[in-house]
Amino acid sequence: MPGLKRKTTDLFFRYLFTLTSFFSVLALAAILFFVFSQGMSPFFTSTSKSIQIVLQRIDNIRVNGTEYINHSTFIEIPDNASVISLEFPMGDENISINLNISKDNNPDRVLSFVPVQGVAAPFIAGAEGIPGGGIVSNPEAYVYTITWPAVVRALEQRIHIILPEPPYGFGKFITGLDWSPSRNKVFGIFPMIAGTLFAALGAIIIGVPIALLCAVFMAEFLPVKIAAFVRSGIELLAGIPSVVYGFFGLMVMVPAVKNIFNLPSGNTLLSAIIVLAVMILPTVITISETSLRAVPLANREASLSLGASKMQTSWRVVLPHAHSGVIAGIILGISRAVGETMAVILVAGNSPQLVNSPLESVRTLTATIAMEMGYASGRHSEMLFSIGVILFVIILILNSIILWMRKDLETA
Repeated sequence: MPGLKRKTTDLFFRYLFTLTSFFSVLALAAILFFVFSQGMSPFFTSTSKSIQIVLQRIDNIRVNGTEYINHSTFIEIPDNASVISLEFPMGDENISINLNISKDNNPDRVLSFVPVQGVAAPFIAGAEGIPGGGIVSNPEAYVYTITWPAVVRALEQRIHIILPEPPYGFGKFITGLDWSPSRNKVFGIFPMIAGTLFAALGAIIIGVPIALLCAVFMAEFLPVKIAAFVRSGIELLAGIPSVVYGFFGLMVMVPAVKNIFNLPSGNTLLSAIIVLAVMILPTVITISETSLRAVPLANREASLSLGASKMQTSWRVVLPHAHSGVIAGIILGISRAVGETMAVILVAGNSPQLVNSPLESVRTLTATIAMEMGYASGRHSEMLFSIGVILFVIILILNSIILWMRKDLETA
């Protein structure tokens, strides 16, 4: 009977673990599919299959023969339409406008609107020839607005014509130097890629050597009780929220960088590097120290018996034997440095420009997502998902390079 209970229990937990693993993999696959599908769609599809018209303080209008009364959503016109005919009352008169839709030679603009009644360039503010004294403007790319001024600005009547944005070039997205999502619909992220890599690699160059020295000192030279106390403090540092590190950097590191280098502002790439270096220390130290302690005592004794000093044994015997765990700690450190958001937002300055010096303001990929996701919509929102995909690929490439280096060390 006890044997049957044990068999039933084992079978139950076997199926439970299998089911849990299946749903975990399924959830991860669903998340990756959603992010990649959202992130890649801007490069293959346009934002809309129709031209959209939005009315402001116009309650009754006829568009291409169809009447709309108190219409509160988009009025959609097929993308292949050649004419937009607008008729609506304004005071004592009826306004009638015909707009010809023609292809534009500019590859960045799919359509351009040319009113029939004498306006050759409707996107120029103050264009003449609009019935009723309307003014045509181009407030942002792919959007044209016809405005009929009033005594009070809030009473102005407007018609917004929104063109579908074409697929965005992937090469232009990766190599572009300008990030202007609202006005010009330009999405170049090369400065942010460079800023992310510079900040992460700078943090690794500063943080990893310090972390390895600390780990070796704790594992090989500190007494056991003192090492346990120090280890507890380091593990506590690993649990501090990133916003606390960012606040520390904002109040301490930013003023220090400003005063030392006599800068107008201390929110620079250097400040971000220092804060990130401090943030990755607990992760790299904890994992490296655990790996060093796992090296068999016999290896140490064999080295010491051959006449090696304790320092030589630590660096030439213990550390090479623990290289697998040390590299795992470095990988986690890189992942945290690349993926850090809040602390970088507080200290880096967040200027989407290509930096020429560590003393210039910089913006990272994660900071862009965090700062703009709250108000982004349409193509802008899709591009933020695309940044997430690029971030994922960058972390994958960096980790693959380190794993390849570890494999080289193992075969050497």
